[in-house]
Formats: sequence, structure tokens, C-alpha cells
Amino acid sequence: MVLERGEVANSWRHERWDSLRLLTPNWQSRLPGYRYEGTDPDGFMTVAEVVDFVSRFAAACAAPVRTQTTVTSVRRAGEGYQVLTTHGELTCRTVVIASGACNAPSVPALRQQVPSTLPNFTAHEYRNPNQLPEGDVLVVGASATGVQLADEIHRSGRPVTMSVGEHVRLPRIYRGRDVLWWMEMSGVWNQRHDEIDDLTRARRLPSPQLIGTPERSTLNLNSLSAVGVKLVGRLAMIRDGRALFSGSLRNQFALADLKMDRLLDTFDQWAEGRDLDGAGPPERFEPTRVPSSSPLSLDLASGAIRSIVWATGFRPDYRWLDLPVVDDKGHLRHEGGVVDAPGIYAIGLPVLRRRKSTFICGAEDDARDVTEHLAHYLG
Repeated sequence: MVLERGEVANSWRHERWDSLRLLTPNWQSRLPGYRYEGTDPDGFMTVAEVVDFVSRFAAACAAPVRTQTTVTSVRRAGEGYQVLTTHGELTCRTVVIASGACNAPSVPALRQQVPSTLPNFTAHEYRNPNQLPEGDVLVVGASATGVQLADEIHRSGRPVTMSVGEHVRLPRIYRGRDVLWWMEMSGVWNQRHDEIDDLTRARRLPSPQLIGTPERSTLNLNSLSAVGVKLVGRLAMIRDGRALFSGSLRNQFALADLKMDRLLDTFDQWAEGRDLDGAGPPERFEPTRVPSSSPLSLDLASGAIRSIVWATGFRPDYRWLDLPVVDDKGHLRHEGGVVDAPGIYAIGLPVLRRRKSTFICGAEDDARDVTEHLAHYLG
């Protein structure tokens, strides 16, 4: 039985901004026994198309989904578990937690120091630029969400300042092919959790600076600064109505560029000696340009900034899980999806079993491994 708090594909229906597209090309949209079969394999699904894709899959596999059923508690009961919901109580021997890692926006506590007169929105609340007042916008965060929202808001005619912390830079196209083709074919995406040196860090890396557009364009800090987006350092604190930024932009840029070049080296080493029809020669990209000047503070009370968008990521919400399996940072304790409680499993979390775990195309392999362990446990 599958319990869903809203509708099938609920978060895509109600919790995404209007213009969002998948970061993965359509040919990578595949689930067990089901895959994209449209006419644009190199395109990127819109929100509505993702809703349709997931809904069709649910119907095709006849998933036993109970919609509009919110789980309020999971607790130990004898040899199994008691599951309390808004539509009654269930008992079971095993539970798979498939609620994902993006249940609530992860916003720093310093948001509380923002002047009360300054409108500010999380990425969970943002839908389109029309929500924002006219005037300058501060976007906090430079991962996939941050660069996409900064680009969209700037194109709406509003000046944008973007606060940049740690980020992952990737080109959309490398040597004539989508960068995620290289991730998959070279084996990087299939690297298992037990093969990664620093698994904790890998699971908490920001999402790569990518955007899915019909033009298959690259979106990064260079392209944003080229159109007039102002770049400042990581937002360190807000004091007496002033936002204070770190002076580490140059270091952040250099680190992101270095990591990208190392990944491209990995692709090139894999490609060496292989006959890759249509693939171009190895290439490297212009380093991220450091602004000639970057302010270390902004007066949020002066009207220079008219709104703030917090693109600072998301976090899971396990308040309903009445089991001692969550660490002090709010993350589930598990080993490859096998949770630290008998009969409890997880799927859909970052690097659950492989680097591709949080992408649609990563679900099938992880699900096969997790259900194999689950079946063995039940047996």
C-alpha cells in the first residue's frame, strides 16, 4: 500500500515554480518497465509533463495508492509497526520511507533578522516573478535553484544580486553531448555509496548549476554576470538591518572550477580509446570571472533591496517518525536505504545507494536493491 498526503505527483503539482523543467533530458526519464517515449528525447520535461509522466506510471503499474492520506505517526508495535494516518490506523511488518529529501525549505536562522517590511520568499513559496515587488531582488544561494531563479527574475526586468556560497559548476553540453550522458556512460552516476570516500559530504553537496531548456543552454555564474546579475559572497549574517557577506568569492569560484575540470578529466579518460560517434575533442571552459568589485554588505532597510528569495535548499521532515532513527541534524540514519530499525527502509534520498539516487532514472536500481533486502527480511 502506498500512502500519499496529497495527489499522485503532489509536490510537482503544488510545490514547484511555474517555469521549472527537469534537469535530466527526457531520454533519462525511466522507471521500472516504463520510460519516456515522446518525440523530443533530448528535451526537458515541464512541471505539467512530469505530473503526467508520474501519473501514467502509477496507472500503468496499478500502484495501490491511497491519496489524501497523511501519515501522522510511525511507531514500533510488537514485531512490526503502527502507522497512524488522517484516515485511520494501519499495522505492518515493514515500512518504506519514500517522502524524499525536499519536504521543507532549508532556510538559515538569520532569516529572522530580515526587516519585517522586506518581503522574502523561499523557493518552496516562489512561483513566478509577478509575486515580487518591482525593484532589486537578493537571491541567496547559487545551486540549481538559485541560478535558475536569478536568471528568471532578471529576465523579468528586476535587478538581481546573488549571494554565492559553495556550488557545483557543470556545462550543459560537453563534447557535443549532454553532460548527464557523460555522467551515466562513464559510470560516475552509478558509483555506489560504499565506494565513496566521504559519503556524508557527497550526500550534502548542492545540486549542480544546470537548467533544462529547449536550447540546451548552459547557465552558470559567468552567463549570469554577463547579463548584469551582481555576485556577492556567502550571506554570513544580518546585523542592524544590514546583510553582511563573506569575502570568499574568489576561493568559491576556484574550488568549483577545479572540481568541474577534474570531472571533465574523468570523462576524457573514460572516452580515450572508445569510438564515440559524434563526440568532439576534449574542451575546457573559461574560469568563473571574479567581479572587479563586490560589496561586503547591503542595507536591507534602505530600499536598495525590495525583496529576498531564499534558494538555500531543502530538508527532509521526519516529525511524524516516532522512532530513534534521525540524527541531530535531522537526517535519517541508514546504510544504503536500510534504516537503523528492523523493517524500516528508505528510497529517494541523496546518494542513497548510488550518486544518481535522487534522479528519476536512479529510482529503479535503488528500488531493486532495497526490495531485495526487504524481501529477505520478510522471509
